[in-house]
Amino acid sequence: MLKDVPEIFGSLVFNDDVMSARLPRDIYKSLHKTIEEGKSLDITVANAVAAAMKDWALEKGATHYTHWFQPLTGITAEKHDSFLEPQGDGKVIMEFSGKALIKGEPDASSFPSGGLRETFEARGYTAWDPTSYAFIKDDSLCIPTIFCSFGGEVLDKKTPLLRSMEVIDAKATRLLRLMGDDQVTRVNSTVGPEQEYFLVDKNLYKKRRDLVVTGRTLFGAKPPKGQELDDHYFGVIKPRIKAFMQELNEELWKLGVYAKTEHNEAAPAQHELAPVFTTTNIAADQNQLTMEIMKKVADRHGLACLLHEKPFAGVNGSGKHNNWSLSTNYGKNLFSPGKKPQDNKTFLVCLCAVLEAVDRSQDLLRIASASAGNDHRLGAAEAPPAIMSTFLGDELTEILDAIERGEHGENKKAEKVVTGVEVLPDFKKDTTDRNRTSPIAFTGNKFEFRMLGSSFSIADINTVINTAVADSFERLADRLEATDDIEAELDKWMSETVTAHKRIIFNGNNYTQEWIDEAHRRGLYELKTTADAVPLFVSEKNIELFTKHKIFTKSEIASRCEIMLDSYSKVLHIEGLTMIEMARKEILPAVITYTNEVAQSVKLRQDIGVCSENDATLRLCKKLTKLTDDLYSKTKELDSAVIGLERISNSLEASAYCRDVLLPAMNSLRAIADELETIVAEKHWPYPSYSELLFNV
Repeated sequence: MLKDVPEIFGSLVFNDDVMSARLPRDIYKSLHKTIEEGKSLDITVANAVAAAMKDWALEKGATHYTHWFQPLTGITAEKHDSFLEPQGDGKVIMEFSGKALIKGEPDASSFPSGGLRETFEARGYTAWDPTSYAFIKDDSLCIPTIFCSFGGEVLDKKTPLLRSMEVIDAKATRLLRLMGDDQVTRVNSTVGPEQEYFLVDKNLYKKRRDLVVTGRTLFGAKPPKGQELDDHYFGVIKPRIKAFMQELNEELWKLGVYAKTEHNEAAPAQHELAPVFTTTNIAADQNQLTMEIMKKVADRHGLACLLHEKPFAGVNGSGKHNNWSLSTNYGKNLFSPGKKPQDNKTFLVCLCAVLEAVDRSQDLLRIASASAGNDHRLGAAEAPPAIMSTFLGDELTEILDAIERGEHGENKKAEKVVTGVEVLPDFKKDTTDRNRTSPIAFTGNKFEFRMLGSSFSIADINTVINTAVADSFERLADRLEATDDIEAELDKWMSETVTAHKRIIFNGNNYTQEWIDEAHRRGLYELKTTADAVPLFVSEKNIELFTKHKIFTKSEIASRCEIMLDSYSKVLHIEGLTMIEMARKEILPAVITYTNEVAQSVKLRQDIGVCSENDATLRLCKKLTKLTDDLYSKTKELDSAVIGLERISNSLEASAYCRDVLLPAMNSLRAIADELETIVAEKHWPYPSYSELLFNV
């Protein structure tokens, strides 16, 4: 039975209500000043907060604390210490100091650094992020922190995100004040990340070596039924899945996660969870928690939660839709068009700034969406192509066209949707449709970035968005400060911006070849693979952007480029080895056993004289023999490709080799194995089929 939601919501979070109740008033005010103004934290305040945190955590059953951080692995990390402090008389007390709250010292040598640190240079630091609430998980007090090396090099995803939030706050606030907004003192970037995932039976999952090791099926023939009937999307949720979702919601609500929407997604066994918008830093932390809790709750229900971008070939993969917006300290959404968007200059300026930022940073947005897993998803029928564009809808596009001409655009009157049923009310429809094929769609009062993969941290994409848009805001503010006529300069800038960057606007079907051809004519990037995209991270343009706004140093950019390329190659190396192992130890023995069984049948038929050249059993035996030989040959070819990769030490060369040699070899082996799966008797096939995995929950 689900408990009272308002009662349990945030019950495991050291949130503002808890701090207000437990901290002395002066300490509480000082902490809030630190959070709101970015001031350094006084040790006296830290000691008081730490004591209150410890007492609260002990009451909740916690015995340990940990600095919870987000290294460049893409997942979270934690090292647990107990509150226990020994006393001279052989007894202990439970203690937690301000120093322990503020700083931790995990080993930095075992986390990716991309060459920033030598292996023997082990010291690293975690530092408390007071803008994100501490929480209790698995009987430990988790303190959200940043992570850096002994030399101060950034080794995590949170620090750049926090920096980008400060930058866009400063640049947006400056611009709005120049435009006459006297109320604004702060601008926050906000995000609502929709999370897609698959649920499969845990026992079947354990029988798939590829799912267990790599998160996706490296072999698997297409099932007779997939998602062709569109009968799973928004369909009735099965009782077993509903029970999982109910417990998941309860666990997330305890942790203060605003889990709101849940439904079946397009592919069989695929589902989605969407939260309410919150500040980007907190949204990033909570999404990491969401992915972790999903897996734990699934396990308790005899399920396995798959967060890979493409766990099954031939059916939809899973993404993470990053709904991004900006809001002021007094609650104004800068991307809310109002009833007359053509008269809302703040909205139009912000809209044009995003268009400019997206066009100028196409490569960075693609890089922030790049991984070996997501490469399988992008460009397929369930995800945008690897080409950046923005969908605005006809009304906004027409308004921008008018701005480009130096005219005043007109908005369309909202039309009514006539139901044709008297008992049902007619209702006004939105002035723009939704476009699920667009990588970046304007959806009413926010931008939906749809390219992100389901397993990704949202920190990277939002660091890029915040920084790129902040850069546009800054350059416009510079122009406004140099003019005596703000309104005229704004109109001129918007017209110039539309002219220069309208190539990034596309309101049609992004899945068509016509759009790809048109995008090439417009000069837009098409970066199909991670190996194509990531090397652009270290371009002069991108280094200048990030160093200018102090998001990364040049060496930190190079290190992240190295880490992404290295990860891409390592993932494919692991997948290649797993395929070889499965082919040799599972598929080949199974096929040979079945072929021998068929061959015995052929011999029996020949012995009694009923086996002609056209005999079905004989033909099946010949086909099995041919495919078995092909499977053996393709396995050897993949083995050679893997060995070739192991001889390459340079990450850039290795990633290109994976793209050009290893992946084609993997695909060739899979094609043979998948064909064999369709003709080998089910009792002989060594692992569960797609039909079993997708329709057995």
